[in-house]
Amino acid sequence: MLKDGYAEVNGLRLHYVIDGEGKPIIFQHGFGQGWYQWKNQLAEFAKDHHVVAVDMPGFNESDKPVEVDKYKMRNLTACITGLADHLGYRKFTLVAHNLNGFGWIYAAMYPDRLEKLVIINAPHPNLMDREWRENPDQSKASRYVPRIQSPEGEKFLSDNDYAVIKNFMGLGKLLAGGHLSPAEYKMYMDNIAKPGVLTGWCNYYRATPTYGLSEKAATVQPLRPLMVNMPTLVIWGMKDHALLPGLLNGLEQYVPDMRIKRVPNGTHQVIHEEPALVNGYIREFLGSK
Repeated sequence: MLKDGYAEVNGLRLHYVIDGEGKPIIFQHGFGQGWYQWKNQLAEFAKDHHVVAVDMPGFNESDKPVEVDKYKMRNLTACITGLADHLGYRKFTLVAHNLNGFGWIYAAMYPDRLEKLVIINAPHPNLMDREWRENPDQSKASRYVPRIQSPEGEKFLSDNDYAVIKNFMGLGKLLAGGHLSPAEYKMYMDNIAKPGVLTGWCNYYRATPTYGLSEKAATVQPLRPLMVNMPTLVIWGMKDHALLPGLLNGLEQYVPDMRIKRVPNGTHQVIHEEPALVNGYIREFLGSK
């Protein structure tokens, strides 16, 4: 049975839910969501694992600092390590959706804390930088990023009754497709409307350099290689209109021990669209050596 918990880590109060017994898994949600994104995975893996789904800083029931610096990756990764320490986890598996490639960065910074890594539609920073510089289609697909980074980012996200979030982020399509119930859809929209959430959302982008997408690209060196040296599973919805399939090309040079599962009809919200398939891929991976 899911239980709520709170941890004071890195100067912030994080909310999480926890269930099950066994080897630990921490689930990290994507933009505009929260721990509830993982409801189907929590139900499945609590059968034989100790599962935790956290509300990341700026979202849902966790603290929502206004300072951009709080959303720099060094602080966000410290929050997850602090949560693991709070729960007594020496090592754990991290399952990460997209928050500017957080899962990749955590794995590179704290390799000694992870048993395995599962990435779901989250771009590796080196490949995101490359695609912004070299792939006009990806640059076009990412045109929303500078708007969110701007001082008008909150207005951009909230205009016309949160049209960007409902349409571009896919919540409306999930409702229409039966992947969210009306009550769940309302819960997501209510959470997005909480004071401080949109600023937190924007601050993730404001705190993350995006030189490859800017006019400075030609004068700024590409990112240094970010190596991930642990067993890694990548699940990718191939119809993600914001993160294009080119982001998978060359991934093996940064992640030597990796397998990729492509979901042909999945979008950025493949977790909601294909929960049984996602669970099956993760379970197969956890059982592998």
